[in-house]
This record gives sequence, structure tokens and C-alpha cells, in this order.
Amino acid sequence: MSGHSHWATIKRAKGAADAKRGQLFTRLAREIEIAARDGGGDPSMNFRLRMAMDRAKQNSMPKDIIERAILRGTGQLKGKSIEEITFEGYGPQGTAMIVEVLTDNRNRSVSEVRKAFSSHGGNLGETGCVLWLFDRRGYISIVPTDGEAEDLALTAIDAGADDVKADKDLVEVFTQVRDLQQVRETLEYENVKLNSVQLSWIPKSMVTLDDKTTMQNMRLIDSLEGLDDVQQVHSNLEISEEVMAAYEAGQ
Repeated sequence: MSGHSHWATIKRAKGAADAKRGQLFTRLAREIEIAARDGGGDPSMNFRLRMAMDRAKQNSMPKDIIERAILRGTGQLKGKSIEEITFEGYGPQGTAMIVEVLTDNRNRSVSEVRKAFSSHGGNLGETGCVLWLFDRRGYISIVPTDGEAEDLALTAIDAGADDVKADKDLVEVFTQVRDLQQVRETLEYENVKLNSVQLSWIPKSMVTLDDKTTMQNMRLIDSLEGLDDVQQVHSNLEISEEVMAAYEAGQ
């Protein structure tokens, strides 16, 4: 889930670790394939492919699966055609959600996403209904060691970040899309260990709801993220640490 809140980033990292390995590898392979299809199979010349390959390696995806995904993307190996779709919708009490999907069957994906929304008190919307509430930006997360969050934030700003949110547990770095590669490379040059690097939909403002409705939205997001075709879910839902703890305790 991408909110982006402290809960959002840690939750997605946990979800990736807990996912069935086959499902996770399918998602990662599709991301690599799309990146190679759109920008070529050389990661030194295709930043999106480099990010996708890095995520695959972080999750111990075998080298041969990565290579086959690149070959499918560049058309050197036959495979099912993968389509990139962005769905928009509303959670309980009108929270805005963007669902990024990579699929080989559009009808299946539409049906599954629609069902998830309706089963949890939300509804799938029309194209453009919530996209205007978000900005497309680069996003980097860093897990600091004791006392280094402020220094990391300053390093990120010096590297060209637009904005940084930092606390003792997490440093979140936001960039313009065109600057993400440069900021990443500068941070890596400074020996900063990056937790995640991605292009994301960042909400322009957050929505705060009562605890019960917040948890209803969280269950919807979990349901969407559990679908095989869903790559990422972005929301403008604000989640407090107290609600996060209560939700996770009930899982």
C-alpha cells in the first residue's frame, strides 16, 4: 500500500515478505517484462527496468526467471501479452484509491477489482475520478539507524529531493519523476542503503476518518493487494499508529 505513511511503507514491505513466493515472482516478472517492453532490455539504459530488477533481486528471484522476463518483454521469447491498467475507485466514506494492475486478462482483472471494492463498502470509479487528487512522483524510503534520520534527510535534499519526511523509524524521500534516477544514484554514491525506490502516486492531501471506517478501508486495501494482478494500491487514507497497531493485532 502506498499512502504514503509510515504504516503504508512498512506494511507493503511486510506484505511482500509474507506473500506466496509464486504470486510474488509472477508480479515481479510482469513488472520486469513491461519495463523491458517499453524501454529495452538494458538496465543501464532503462531506469524502470533497473528498479524492477533490483526489487526482484531483493526478493531472491532466480536469475533465470529475471532473464526470461526480459526476453519476453523485448519479444525474443514468446509469452502471453501483458497489459498495464490503472483503476480508480473509492473506499468507505469516499477515500480515493488508485490500483495499478499488470494482467494477461483484462476482463478477469476488472471483475476481481470490482468485486473487492464492492465487498468492502467501496466502488470502482470511472477513469479520472480520483487521479487528480494525486501527483506522480519518485519515492525512496530509507530505514535509518539510531540518530541518523536528520542527516539522511539533509543528504537527500542535497541530492535533489523535492521533499523529505523523516522520523526515527523511516525517512521518505519525494522527487520529481525526472529526478528519481539522479537522486537514487547520488544517495547510493553517498553509501546510503535504500529500502525501496519506485515511481508512485502521492496524494496531495490525506483524509482522516474514524477508527472503524479506517479499518474498513484497510481491509479493502488488503483485499486488493491480495489479487494476483494487482501490483500496487495507492490511497489518501491517513492511518494513525494506534489504528495500525489495533488492525495488526486483529489479523
